[in-house]
Parts: sequence; C-alpha cells; structure tokens
Amino acid sequence: MKKILLLPLLALLCLSLSAIAGTFPDITLPQLKSAIASKQVTLLDVNGPVSYANGHIPGAIDFTAHTANLASVLPADKNALIVAYCGNEHCGAYARAAEAAQKLGYTNVQHFKPGIAGWKEANEPTEK
Repeated sequence: MKKILLLPLLALLCLSLSAIAGTFPDITLPQLKSAIASKQVTLLDVNGPVSYANGHIPGAIDFTAHTANLASVLPADKNALIVAYCGNEHCGAYARAAEAAQKLGYTNVQHFKPGIAGWKEANEPTEK
C-alpha cells in the first residue's frame, strides 16, 4: 500500500520541480540585442571559465568566477533585466545563475535559450 501511494507522490514532486526550473521566460535574439544596445541588461554566462575565456557575449559576467560575490556585480536595481545563458538550447545550467539572481531579489530574470552556440550561429560578435 505504501508503494502505491509513493509513486503518485514522486510523480507530483518531479512535475513540481520541472515547473520551478522552467519559470524563467525566454528572451529572443532580437530582444537581447536591443537590450544590449540600450545597456538595459546584465548577462550571466554559465558556461564556465574555459568557455568564457574562449568567447562570450560582449559584456557578460562569468557566473562561475562570481558565484560567491554575485550581489556585488549585479545592478542595485532589483527590477533590472538579468539574462542567464549557457551552451545551447539543450543546456539547463543557466538555471543556476537565474535562480541565484532570483534569490538575491531580482524580479526580471530571463533565459537566452540559444546560448553561446546560438549567438555564434547568428554571426554575432563575441568577446574574449
């Protein structure tokens, strides 16, 4: 009887966790480019230091290097646009940075789903 009750509870827990992980809205490439051009975004690169050193979206912060002092590199305005990204549309590592920003009280946290691969595929410039 306990096993029968446990299975639905586990299924509900998995659904809840996936819903929490997917709470960050996506930002499109044109929207991101516009936000960068108007200096209205703080970018968090979650690809790690090697990838970051090999090329990141211009102005992005290396999340791995600033995990411990993230609050000091984010804007004072808690409503500011924060965009996290990782390797590509199949990568979920961005959620670490997005959740960290959200825990610090930021209310406008978004996800650039194509990641650095999509940025490069669109022939956008990178910074080293």
